[in-house]
Amino acid sequence: MAMFHPLYVQQIGTTLMSKLSSPLTLPNGITLPNRIFKAAMSEGLADVRNDSTPRIDALYRRWAESGAGMLLSGNVQVDRFHLERPGNVVLDGASDLAAMRAYAKAGTSAGNHLWMQLSHTGRQVDQQINDAPLAPSVVELDLPRGLTATFARPREITEPEIFNVIEQFAFAAKLARETGFTGVQLHAAHGYIISQFLSPLSNKRIDQWGGSLENRARLLLTTIAAVRKTVGPDFPISIKLNSSDFQKGGFTNEECVELVDMLNNSTLDLLELSGGSLEQPKVVGVALKDEGVDARPASTIAREAYFVDYSAQVRAKAKMPVMVTGGFRTVTVMEEALARGKLDAIGIGRPMLIDPELPRRILSGEIDQAPSHDASINLFQLLAWYNAQFERLGDGNAPDPSLTGDDAAALFATREAKAFADLRTFRKQQAA
Repeated sequence: MAMFHPLYVQQIGTTLMSKLSSPLTLPNGITLPNRIFKAAMSEGLADVRNDSTPRIDALYRRWAESGAGMLLSGNVQVDRFHLERPGNVVLDGASDLAAMRAYAKAGTSAGNHLWMQLSHTGRQVDQQINDAPLAPSVVELDLPRGLTATFARPREITEPEIFNVIEQFAFAAKLARETGFTGVQLHAAHGYIISQFLSPLSNKRIDQWGGSLENRARLLLTTIAAVRKTVGPDFPISIKLNSSDFQKGGFTNEECVELVDMLNNSTLDLLELSGGSLEQPKVVGVALKDEGVDARPASTIAREAYFVDYSAQVRAKAKMPVMVTGGFRTVTVMEEALARGKLDAIGIGRPMLIDPELPRRILSGEIDQAPSHDASINLFQLLAWYNAQFERLGDGNAPDPSLTGDDAAALFATREAKAFADLRTFRKQQAA
């Protein structure tokens, strides 16, 4: 059994309980049973209509038994013309709600929490899906070499369209509650539309939606209020926010801390911190361009938990609990971050594709480190490799850690090309 340093445990009678095992009570009064949460990851397992499928049910039924204090879904899109990839689930007025109920039932089958992450890609949508995507301003993506996706020049979103995006989030949140999900998260990180509004690099507007941080945050704050009005006071609302964009001239950690003061006046129940975007993939611990004012000293770059150094100031100000996702692998680091008050919950993503029972095994003391295969796989093959694990788990199989990056990339290229082709064919049929 793994042993914890005395700094990271509390004596309860004769029983040692790790901080990870302690419950977390949200501002709305709901209590989550422990501090390890399954983070959102893009599954790519929806059908051609962008509805949920039995493979997604199987995946989340498996994770429901993982022992995680809460599960977050992959990024469910609120606009079917702004997909991150063809296999995204969409939740709107045309969705198959019976399929969503099956998804929610499977994902809560152990009596656990399953929150739906809601997202709108803005300009981060492949041109095969949308050749004129919406964005705060006409600013094209500046992508690193090696990414095969192609993105069209966006068009500036009008104010009526901004209010429509807000309504899309609110309507999807309403459907999430009605179909059995136990909370929602608004994706305001990783370069998606709310994140685009927050960044001075992608938001060049001179109206009430651009300029000052207060104006750039207006979409986020208005969307939170609209969602709360729709779902009621007792339904958890979270957001995923960049601790920094880690780009010169982008949304900074200082602005993130300033934004928390605004969020404290909202009805937010949980704040998740991450970082980066397609332009700067810090979510996998990699920087491909100038990180700007939030660059870390070379001596700290190799550390795990990429964003924990930036979370302490946020957590000190936040009135809601703070979750941090990105790079956590060892139990000692998780416990230390909790004990030192840098955060309230740990988000774990990719390791749960390798070990679907990871939270339970950590909490029982069976293991003291999460599995990781990132270092053995080329950066540009990571998506393909983990996508293969999604498919294996969705088909009821065990993960395959022996899969090579080259084999995963070839498999992914074939399947994703077919998914794009099937989506184009389906949309032509719908339009006929």
